[in-house]
Amino acid sequence: MKKKILAIGLSLAMVFAVTACGSTSTEESSSAGSSSGSAAAEKVSGELYVSAAASMTESLDKVIAAFEKQNPDCKVTATYDSSGTLETQILQGASCDVFISAAQKQMDELDGSSDKCLGENYVLNGSRIDLLENTAVLVASEDNAGEITSWDDFVSKLESAQSSDDLIFCMGNSDVPVGAYTSKILENLGVSEADLVSKGIVTYGSNVKEVTSQVQNGAADCGIIYSTDAYSAGMKAVATADSELAGKIIYPAAVMQNAENQEAAQAFVDFLQTDEAMKEFTAVGFKAV
Repeated sequence: MKKKILAIGLSLAMVFAVTACGSTSTEESSSAGSSSGSAAAEKVSGELYVSAAASMTESLDKVIAAFEKQNPDCKVTATYDSSGTLETQILQGASCDVFISAAQKQMDELDGSSDKCLGENYVLNGSRIDLLENTAVLVASEDNAGEITSWDDFVSKLESAQSSDDLIFCMGNSDVPVGAYTSKILENLGVSEADLVSKGIVTYGSNVKEVTSQVQNGAADCGIIYSTDAYSAGMKAVATADSELAGKIIYPAAVMQNAENQEAAQAFVDFLQTDEAMKEFTAVGFKAV
């Protein structure tokens, strides 16, 4: 009888021990999760240098302001220009912690994992993401808005124009993403860019803001820009290029390998993907990838 009681006592002790272990394990797991959450929300400090495509100016300025509000000890300085110009600056040693390009090409040339790399990996491994998608659109000056209302009208105008007295079309330079997208659009529309140049009816912009400005102030009759720039400038798109016409317009973002503040840089890239940031991007016409 005593042996039976002893056996029952031992069994109960084992059950309590197992239960206690399970409880401890759960509490430790919960505690670890809380710590992880706290770490994720931990504020960063210092200076942060961001190089971003000019088409992001208005929306990214708001995102930066929101990031700085959450991280009051972190100062973000943004440089906006064509992705090609920014890439050149990075290659020449400009301070850059985070790079956001308007095309994959410029990021590929900085990424050591790509066969298009320019010889060195400037991108921090594992930090590169596809952040946003944009759309190329045709815009016309105020005087030409009624005459150019579609891609067909655009092609007809280009073909009939014999000199700049008849029409001036503005597009980005070949090393500018919006220029590369425009060249692809012209090719798919069956228009020879070389012929347009020979007739003297093309002007070029060093970034999308310059193209937008030339059309907006009437220096050019029409041009191809991003939908986000048309929105920010208060201009109406007269035609939109789908992915078959222009290709996918994807904006990659990444932390730079030689970033002096990698912790803040990664925190910023993470913040770019939050709902709060995406709200600002989508408000001007970007789409989340």
